[in-house]
Amino acid sequence: MYTIGNISQMFQLPVSTLRYYDQEGLFPELKRVSGIRQFSHNEIEALRVIECLKKSGLEIKEIKQFMEWTKKGPETFEVRRDLFEKQRQNMIEEMEKMEKVLAMINFKCWYYEEAIKTRDEQKVNEKIPQDLPEKIKKDYLLSH
Repeated sequence: MYTIGNISQMFQLPVSTLRYYDQEGLFPELKRVSGIRQFSHNEIEALRVIECLKKSGLEIKEIKQFMEWTKKGPETFEVRRDLFEKQRQNMIEEMEKMEKVLAMINFKCWYYEEAIKTRDEQKVNEKIPQDLPEKIKKDYLLSH
């Protein structure tokens, strides 16, 4: 068993967030001893899923719905799977957007390094896109 302070440190979450999750019913089997929350491995696993879903863009009310589905057992397997498949697709799309952002940043880092070396931005611009180093050319093309 773990205290709320242990869980706060483990997940780097404020105690207030964990209390809020509890108030919202996200830990339906959470035990209390003399009013002190006692987190088990079940709550730790639930918190891993909650944090995953939060980071994937779901709101607390949607996560709460997911937790309700888990209580219903096998009859909600499909709807739970569908939720994760939807979130997976959302994350793939977000990662593709971030890859484009990173490609632009990589290109611009190279660009300004070259501009600093040559002290001539026009010479750098003349290399675009045909005379770029291969990796930078890939980044340039991805970002444009």
